[in-house]
Amino acid sequence: MEPRSSGLWLLFLCALGCVTAKEDKKVISTIGSTAELSCIYPQEKKFILSKLRVFWQIADGSKPCSVVHTFNSGHENQSDQCADFRNRTRLFQDELENGIFSLLLLNVSLRDEHTYQCIVQKKDVVFRVIHSADVALKVAANNSLPVLSEPRGNRRNIGEEVTLSCSYSQGYPEPNIYWINRTDNSSLRPSSLKIIQDNDGTYSVFSTLKIEANSDIKVGCIIENELLQQNLTVLYSKDVTNPNSTSSSRLDLNKPGAQAGSVLAVAIVLAGLAVLTCWLWKRKSPHRKSYADVQQDEDGAQHNTHV
Repeated sequence: MEPRSSGLWLLFLCALGCVTAKEDKKVISTIGSTAELSCIYPQEKKFILSKLRVFWQIADGSKPCSVVHTFNSGHENQSDQCADFRNRTRLFQDELENGIFSLLLLNVSLRDEHTYQCIVQKKDVVFRVIHSADVALKVAANNSLPVLSEPRGNRRNIGEEVTLSCSYSQGYPEPNIYWINRTDNSSLRPSSLKIIQDNDGTYSVFSTLKIEANSDIKVGCIIENELLQQNLTVLYSKDVTNPNSTSSSRLDLNKPGAQAGSVLAVAIVLAGLAVLTCWLWKRKSPHRKSYADVQQDEDGAQHNTHV
């Protein structure tokens, strides 16, 4: 039997008191990752967990079942939890008394894209609402890399038409696709464009570009994910005048954090060098006793004293 509707939950909670604080946030998460939905009491205060209730529910009325997670008087009670969220939600148990009521949602999927509401109640004489937070969860995906290619066949001559194709799958939300001339970074109009939403809700894109072969072909296909503010760019180049030349394709990630990846790689190398240096230093230094060795020696000395 399905748990009670979101409307009944909201009516029940609103009848218990007035909201004294309100948060409105938006969280962007990717498929398969963990999303943190923020709900933090704005004042420094220690809470007694036995006098606390925390309700997480879907607030947009998009599902017949709305219960995401509940904490009631010191205990978690998931008897009314929606089946979609079972074993996928966590509270920060060690932080509840400090006013951090945020929720971890594990293994995010497209069906988790909702507006969530956190409602916190504290008991004085009766339970009353002291805090509320609305969190809009947006889900995104870039689960594959675009592929840029040309039909196999005889070598093209200058002036002949060349057809290139760019394909991409498992993206969300619906991506934008652009063709560019890498010589001057001007836009190129695609010859065809097809976008399909697959059974899992993600999108697949297929586009073709017809251009006239000149001495050196340099084009790029860009897949843009606006929600992630991310561009996946595949570059293609070919020297038509050289019969021995081969086409080349490479991926260029143009997104926030792309440079951070390079920095991280350098940091890993430096950390490895530091570990190696420490290991060599330890080999050259005299033997050092561990804490357990020292304790054992001290215990032995004490036993000898009493003999």
